[in-house]
Amino acid sequence: MTKMNIYNTLSRKKEEFIPLHAPNVGLYVCGPTVYGDPHLGHARPAITFDVLFRYLQHLGYKVRYVRNITDVGHLENDADAGEDKIAKKARLDQLEPMEVVQYYVNRYHKAMEALNVLPPSIEPHASGHIMEQIEFTQKILDAGYAYESEGSVYFDVEKYNKDYRYGKLSGRNVEEMLETTRELDGQSEKRRSVDFALWKKASPEHIMRWKAPWSEGFPGWHMECSAMGTKYLGEEFDIHGGGMDLMFPHHECEIAQSCAALGKDSVRYWMHNNMITIGGQKMGKSLGNFITLEQFFTGNHPLLSKAFSPMTIRFFILQAHYRSTVDFSSEALEASEKGLERLLEGYARLLKLEGAGPMASASPVFDLRSDCEAAMNDDLNTPVVIAHLFDALKTINLVHDGKASISAGELAELKEVFGLYLEKLLGIKDESAQNKGTEAYQKAIDLLLNIRLEAKKNKDWATSDRIRNELSALGFEIKDTKEGFEWRL
Repeated sequence: MTKMNIYNTLSRKKEEFIPLHAPNVGLYVCGPTVYGDPHLGHARPAITFDVLFRYLQHLGYKVRYVRNITDVGHLENDADAGEDKIAKKARLDQLEPMEVVQYYVNRYHKAMEALNVLPPSIEPHASGHIMEQIEFTQKILDAGYAYESEGSVYFDVEKYNKDYRYGKLSGRNVEEMLETTRELDGQSEKRRSVDFALWKKASPEHIMRWKAPWSEGFPGWHMECSAMGTKYLGEEFDIHGGGMDLMFPHHECEIAQSCAALGKDSVRYWMHNNMITIGGQKMGKSLGNFITLEQFFTGNHPLLSKAFSPMTIRFFILQAHYRSTVDFSSEALEASEKGLERLLEGYARLLKLEGAGPMASASPVFDLRSDCEAAMNDDLNTPVVIAHLFDALKTINLVHDGKASISAGELAELKEVFGLYLEKLLGIKDESAQNKGTEAYQKAIDLLLNIRLEAKKNKDWATSDRIRNELSALGFEIKDTKEGFEWRL
């Protein structure tokens, strides 16, 4: 089975990926906190790990891909204070919290579908796994690495750090953090400010709450991934992914929780995609400088020169390596749009070509597959894959213009490799062809209904009724109006 080198954030080097339980791979990725419309920052991890999911399956692995939905416990300041983000949105909009969750989960799924992101194997909600989080918290208490304080339960970072090492993922110096936060003078429930909540007692105004042995409250933000990751992937699994902004404190706390409860690391490889920036600053909800995906698709934002299609967004993200920063600008998107058009036009030309002439003894066409595979095996180097596909356009255009010939065998190989890497693995699809198909479909239905109108005018009731009845049997709703007709599927 083909192996690949991935950059392990924990060791800070590329390591040869060999799954624990080949041919099965466990992949866990932190999904969104659903209290607002999905934005470009959500698109990058979704697309990055979608490509990983696709490629591992292509290599022959059976992948269980878990992507969680955070719908409880994520407080405003990403720590242990402030209002729950979803509860706050529910209060402001006068909705039930789960009504907010469902609305934005639906919008997130719609955006992911537009971006051609495959659905995960399992998409668990934090609110649906409260018992698992309570049980995991109890394990940490039993192991002696947590303490109860006024109905809340906190992780004891200082005690844990003596036996393990807190900060090994992010490279933080926890000794310095502990030294500067040793005295709290009874001003907090915590022993140290670096300690983090495993369970929080709910204040009287807190909407989302559950009964636990310690209090009526809710789990800490970090607990959901430890509980759900081990529930669906086991105590040890292969890859945990997410955005670089989650490395500290979220993923650092996950590592500590799992080690404390299980006595070992749960994750073999940590993968983090870098940020999308705007003017050099991280794009995100908390900073208020984000652009929603819907705004990209409609062009309805002052920083956008026009609307950009979902495939342009996907291509823009894949043109950079997932570990590099991508700085957004409308000009950069326009350049990506032109590049994507050129690549898709070349692919369309390729599909129409016919092979003729003898096969070259050492055809460079047959290097394309191995070059693309080497790039993907080198830590998902999608920009290099794209560069190889662009290089292949030179051959395609020469043959198309009659300036070169290509054998049937070479042509078949070229078509197969383009289809595999451009469509199946990078997930790029030709939206213009899809839109043309939709337009042709609509015109065909309109044509049939216009023929029906003409039949009615001529009192040809048999033809009129037949068209209506057969379209209705196919699931169409047809309504006659003063102007003519309306229809929908």
